Amino acid sequence: MMRSTQPMPPERGPAIEAHSRDSRLSRGLSGTNLERAGDYNLRTVLQVIRLHREMTRIAIANQTGLTPPTIANITGRLIEMGLIRTAGRLHRGRGQPALKIELCPDGAFGIGLTIDRDHLAIAILDLCGTVRARATREIAFATPDDVLAFIGDTLEPALVEGQVDRSRVLGVGVAMPDGVDRSLPNQTRGYDAWNGVDTAALLAPLLPWPMYRDNDAAAAALGEAQHDHDFACPSFFYLLITAGLGGGLVIDRTYHRGAHRRSGEIGLIPDPTAGRPGAIVQDTVSLAGLEVRLKAAGYRLDSPETLGDGDDPMLCAVIDQWIEDSIAALLQPIVAVTTLFDPHAILIGGRLPDWLLQRLTQGLSDALAGVELPARPAIRPARRAQDAPAVGAAMLPFMDRLLPSDSILIQAGRG
Repeated sequence: MMRSTQPMPPERGPAIEAHSRDSRLSRGLSGTNLERAGDYNLRTVLQVIRLHREMTRIAIANQTGLTPPTIANITGRLIEMGLIRTAGRLHRGRGQPALKIELCPDGAFGIGLTIDRDHLAIAILDLCGTVRARATREIAFATPDDVLAFIGDTLEPALVEGQVDRSRVLGVGVAMPDGVDRSLPNQTRGYDAWNGVDTAALLAPLLPWPMYRDNDAAAAALGEAQHDHDFACPSFFYLLITAGLGGGLVIDRTYHRGAHRRSGEIGLIPDPTAGRPGAIVQDTVSLAGLEVRLKAAGYRLDSPETLGDGDDPMLCAVIDQWIEDSIAALLQPIVAVTTLFDPHAILIGGRLPDWLLQRLTQGLSDALAGVELPARPAIRPARRAQDAPAVGAAMLPFMDRLLPSDSILIQAGRG
């Protein structure tokens, strides 16, 4: 990741392509006493407090391996920066009660913006990872002007709703699918207006903070990894079902982008189960694919949240068939991911309603149970399935400016 030795206050800067940064997340929470590694240690201590929400200096020292004087110095700096605060004393046993330290939720904020082919979303996260405000707009193939109008309508109300101090905003993460020029069913004319657009320059007048861009599946996967507070799932493959189908591979909390930065493109895998030449998995496993089926049956998909409303048997039959076909299309790609990378879990997120997401994950689990495998990952909904790209994008400024990564340590150790 790119480094910033002064996490507060943020300054305007150019957009940072996420793939230009090392996206390794903190697997452990050990500090270092290397000379010039103070920024890494500060981030490590903040991460420890963030994961536990409330700790004492002694507990932080025990977990990081840093000396008590170093911890005292770092926590003093974090208090001055407004990122943590004291929270009374821990009364336990004999002796002087230890001082408790906790995060200041208002100490820093990240804004996430999703620009997808069928909707726009904005989310604001505080330092604790709580979504303080969110807004969405259903719009097919939004143009750059549509995006500006959405931000103009929603940003200020979201900042007010979330009680956000603008000076405490670290930056803006922007999540967009790769290949926005790739044609999808029902794509409208004028969507090619995105070709050649400088996203940072487009958004800067309305979003005057450092900007970070990543593809939507990567943002969702990175956000999921950072919000896995118990660190129980360090390796997983993330399936993102939106207008298209994306994927993200995280191994030992490292997001693997591949030689050409296009790993995880599970939606583009050929789909022999479709029964037609040239079919790919995304043709079926996507909201665009579902919309085609609904339209053919005389239904209109106004919003994924409305799927399943009512008890129309014909509508239910269309959805049931889509689930069955999606499971068939995904089975072999998931077997390939499982045998090649041995992840702890396959996580599924995106814009499906909870009941439909549950049915899909259960169906995939049942189908995978019938396949002989050397190891069997859990298949479950992502913890932050809804608006996952926007929430993950809002994490990008935190990851770049406040949270620990191996790249920070490497940079700190250079002469």
